[in-house]
Amino acid sequence: MIRTLFVASLLASVAAPLAAQTIPGNSAPQPTPIVDTIPAAQDTPYPGTIKLDVDATDLDRAIFRVRETIPVAKAGPMTLLYPKWLPGNHAPRGEIEKLAGLVIRANGRVLPWTRDVIDVYAFHIDVPAGARQLDVEFQFISATEANQGRIVVTPTMISLQPNSVSLYPAGYFTRQIPIQMTARFPAGWTAAGAVPAKAAGSTYTYDTTNYEVLVDSPMLAGKYGKVWALSPRVDLNVFADDPKELAATPAQIDAHKRLVDQAVKTFGAQHYDRYEFLLSITDQLGGIGLEHHRSSENGVTPGYFTDWDSGPGRRNLLPHEFTHSWDGKFRRGADLWTPDFRTPMRNSLLWVYEGQTQFWGYVLQARSGLVSKQDTLDMYASILGTYDLAPGRQWRPLIDTTNDPVISARRPKGWTSWQRSEDYYNEGLMVWMEVDAMLRQKSNGTKSIDDFARAFFGIRDGDWGEVTYTFEDVARTLNAIVPYDWAGFLNQRLTETGQPAPVNGFAMNGYKLVYTPEPTPFFKQQEKSRGADVSYSLGLVVANDGRISTVIWNSPAFKAGLDVGTEIQAINGQSYSAERLKAAIVTAKDSKTPIRLLVRNEDRFRDISIDYQGGPRYPRLQKVGTGEGGLDRLLMPR
Repeated sequence: MIRTLFVASLLASVAAPLAAQTIPGNSAPQPTPIVDTIPAAQDTPYPGTIKLDVDATDLDRAIFRVRETIPVAKAGPMTLLYPKWLPGNHAPRGEIEKLAGLVIRANGRVLPWTRDVIDVYAFHIDVPAGARQLDVEFQFISATEANQGRIVVTPTMISLQPNSVSLYPAGYFTRQIPIQMTARFPAGWTAAGAVPAKAAGSTYTYDTTNYEVLVDSPMLAGKYGKVWALSPRVDLNVFADDPKELAATPAQIDAHKRLVDQAVKTFGAQHYDRYEFLLSITDQLGGIGLEHHRSSENGVTPGYFTDWDSGPGRRNLLPHEFTHSWDGKFRRGADLWTPDFRTPMRNSLLWVYEGQTQFWGYVLQARSGLVSKQDTLDMYASILGTYDLAPGRQWRPLIDTTNDPVISARRPKGWTSWQRSEDYYNEGLMVWMEVDAMLRQKSNGTKSIDDFARAFFGIRDGDWGEVTYTFEDVARTLNAIVPYDWAGFLNQRLTETGQPAPVNGFAMNGYKLVYTPEPTPFFKQQEKSRGADVSYSLGLVVANDGRISTVIWNSPAFKAGLDVGTEIQAINGQSYSAERLKAAIVTAKDSKTPIRLLVRNEDRFRDISIDYQGGPRYPRLQKVGTGEGGLDRLLMPR
């Protein structure tokens, strides 16, 4: 009885402060209710066609001047939206901060506008009686330095994305809003894009389409451009800072033609009326790789054609973005598809959208000969090696990385190998390679992931709307090819932690990951721009100027106290160079003495010793067994 009373007294003493709602004498407000005053999107036609006029001739200040005429059907409250959640960005990354000078008129009179206090991408107005249209003016103040965002205007090139230079009425599915756009580019320039246009000099009048399609149809314009037909329905539009960069050989263009041919054979359908590759060869325009349904924005540095023989460079970019016409644009995760650009996108299926696109991008580059088979194998090895080292899988599952576009908005991270990033791309690739190997194994070689591609992406030839899917649809399609607990397998790969990277699919398909003292030719080419990559030995990457750009968590470099941004001044008493860093790794293996570094952070200098005697290590794929394996067959042309 005494014990019972003691326990009751103890519980009461603990519960008392938990139950207290306020501290006597302190003020204690209640929250102001959040009321959404923006009309929800409805699947009904908008009454009228928006006219959008963009002046893109100000090369000196990189300012787009916009005039927009928006029909209205009635007086009263109305909300205009600036695109926020952008397809392909997987996050709310519309550059609202660059909209300036907004003036809205009706019947010749300026209307006051109010920005929504909850959604800053929304502008509220009251349409006066008798008004038939709104006349809208504003400027898009594009970046003039990289720290302001992506550079989209240079003296020789413009990347014009319609989402940056337009407002649209709230309350409607964007596919229900008709719009007709006109763009004026500098004199003598040409432009390319997916929406057909009539050109009068450098003024392009685009066909009327709907707002969803227009936002999905950027324009690339420039002083120096050239177009190659890759098929009756696909064009390669290339613009460059220097016209010499347009000197593509017939063999190079033939490889791009084979890319289109192999993609169509692989997926078994085309989901576009026409498709336009928009390729910029530049070191001035901001880099980009962004998918659209009937086009893609692709940015590469000079040398794409002229340095072709020095290595694959960025030739994986076009196969990846082209694959998105099927995977991501036509077939889209049900929770990712939205009726407008205000509704939040949910990224839970990006391991299909991006992971399988990454998978097919490498396959198609090899099947087309755009990149050699050996270079493709060496590129795979670098991917596998990265994840074989990274310890982030110990705590964070693959599925959680699909939230990263929203969590970090693709800003740099200090410890990517531990924090993880958008690993649904390359770890997703590894999972899909394992799926391919399992399909081959369980069917005695009669089925493969090609069967999945045709069943999942090859439906409704010519349809360039969207067909959504769920996790269950993916598992069900696989199960129809080869019966198995695909849902259980995929769920395990997506949610597991504390397990090694899923590299086994490559071994099952005939190639295992090994480490050798010599880097592959592809690895050497990457180091020219990246700097010294000794991730697999010391655990760091050092830029050409000596500044550390990557440190692998728990690596020898990490344990020695190095971090990103530190500058290596000297190695074993001599000034830093990539060659001396690599030589020190070789010497340490034989001498068994630590590698000594003098490093600098701002005004602070430190002497660092890295205790590592494992010698140089670089990832490579090694053939398992004899004869053709699954990966050999996967990379063969169709």
